[in-house]
Amino acid sequence: MADMISCTLDCFPENILVDILSYLNVRELVRNGRVSKRWRRLVKDQKLWRTVDLTTWKGVTSRVLWILLRQYLGCGLRCLRLRGLLLSARGGSFLSESWLQALASKCPRLHKLSLLHTDLRRLHSCSVLPPSLQVLELHGCELPGDFFSQSDSTAKPNQRTEGNRACQPSSNKTGRKQVSPTGVSIETLVLDNVPSFTDQHLRSLCSWQRLVHLELRDVIRVTAAGVRGCAPDEVGAQGLRQLRYLEVGNSGRLGSQMQMVSLGLGDGWLGLEELSLRGREVSPGLLCVSRLRDLRRLRLSNCWLTEMMVLRSCRTLKDLCRIQFCEVDFHTRHRTSERETGEDSEREREEVDENDPVPSLRHSLMTLLPRCELVFTRCTITVCTD
Repeated sequence: MADMISCTLDCFPENILVDILSYLNVRELVRNGRVSKRWRRLVKDQKLWRTVDLTTWKGVTSRVLWILLRQYLGCGLRCLRLRGLLLSARGGSFLSESWLQALASKCPRLHKLSLLHTDLRRLHSCSVLPPSLQVLELHGCELPGDFFSQSDSTAKPNQRTEGNRACQPSSNKTGRKQVSPTGVSIETLVLDNVPSFTDQHLRSLCSWQRLVHLELRDVIRVTAAGVRGCAPDEVGAQGLRQLRYLEVGNSGRLGSQMQMVSLGLGDGWLGLEELSLRGREVSPGLLCVSRLRDLRRLRLSNCWLTEMMVLRSCRTLKDLCRIQFCEVDFHTRHRTSERETGEDSEREREEVDENDPVPSLRHSLMTLLPRCELVFTRCTITVCTD
């Protein structure tokens, strides 16, 4: 026993210790960095700061953000998730333009930014966001009226950083000037329960030349007319011409019960290849699906449907290659006779296949759309007796 050598974490190589530290959250990483100089050096390894999630850290303030940016965040950062102070009793400012400019300068590879309960009304425009962003998610945030405008004329000249210079002309070794692409580089925009998002904001997105993925969930101030006004057509209206994926969802939250935003698709939408309808937007959206002649993939979730509703909407979409039903309750009619009992109906429910809950629907769709793939996920059946 005396010959046994005690083994501690200091005996492990640094690459193994970094892998162990990768299982800790941000707050635990900062605490472990105070153990010793070696641990502080290990904690600052950029492999640990590729994906930073601060939504579970309730004590994050603007001061904490500055400390993290100066001491830990760097060129390795790819994804950042933040929780603001919108629902906090402390309130106060959280994100500032100076911090965002410093973030763009120190983290030039930041790809995704997700904000939860953040007040963005102090920011004059989305132009202050890091220019490297390709994915922007806003969950329960507050926005100013012209946030999605690309105009940055209100910005002061001395506030521009290296991130803003990326949109200015640059010169190469030959002396020729190279003009970098201008405008917002965001390709995916997710808006979830953002009450201040209006039709005006939606129209501002028409100037985003790279936006191909848009998700609208519980946006109570967006109307069908607003969606209709942003749809590109053959007449010459540009609208959201680059958009390829659109999701419209309404979970029935307070203030959004009467909205039927998906009715704005009734005039058609050129170039739209994938559509996702959720909740209360499924039924009105199915009335307009037949007008989307470029549609390739359709996803319906969190709703109830009948076989006839699906067939009437999809029968003209010959190029449709995939239909996905997720958590859909299919209502089917079943005529009862004197010989049938309640036990027979219960036996029919038990024999429902999860992967194919409505065989007649699959058979009809395969006849109309032979090249279409059908996917059922956690679907149920409700038998309505006459």
